[in-house]
Amino acid sequence: MTLNRRGFLIATPLVLAGCATNATVPLLPATAPPTADPHYLSMYAAVPGEPFPVDAIDLSRIVDPKYLRREVAYAGSERPGTVVVDPNEKFAYLVLEQGRAIRYGVGVGKVESFNFQGEAVIAWKQKWPRWTPTQDMIGRDPERYGPLRNGLAGGPRNPLGPRALYLHRNGRDTLYRLHGTIEPWTIGTKVSSGCIRLLNQDIIDLYDRVPEGSKAVVLPIKSQAVA
Repeated sequence: MTLNRRGFLIATPLVLAGCATNATVPLLPATAPPTADPHYLSMYAAVPGEPFPVDAIDLSRIVDPKYLRREVAYAGSERPGTVVVDPNEKFAYLVLEQGRAIRYGVGVGKVESFNFQGEAVIAWKQKWPRWTPTQDMIGRDPERYGPLRNGLAGGPRNPLGPRALYLHRNGRDTLYRLHGTIEPWTIGTKVSSGCIRLLNQDIIDLYDRVPEGSKAVVLPIKSQAVA
């Protein structure tokens, strides 16, 4: 995968951010993943030692195999330690040394205006974070989000999952996060209210690899060609 971010640093309004969805579980997967591969079975097994359950991912039903975590060749220009999100391909990359990166599948905003673009700093990391719907989310769906305006504590029902990385720009919270999910079947889709969601095992892996102060880059959405 070759990424080219030349000329993309576009400031966009920081509105409509959020991390919830109404997605439903598909009955059948689009592609059968490598369910018998011990490497992936171990990678996506239940995570011990957590205050709340982090269940194993059922790879036979809910994840296209291309979105499973792997190390790949990387030809982008970002420095090692940078997190690069490509919402077009629905991947996040942790840039490594010597032209390599760890690639994670992600779910992104369901409409283009929901997506953050440009550079940010991972200013804060949180385990089992509290989730609070934004005012935009409450305004769009007051019946659903209004009762949660004071927030939801971390736990198995929290849409942020077991970890969250908070994106700031110019010292201010953008309201966008990289986080886990209680809907693993949505990875590889346009589903969220703007945040970048990863499988819970993947956000735990990324959380452990990147320190606070790390750079994050979210590439712009490519315009769809008009016939």
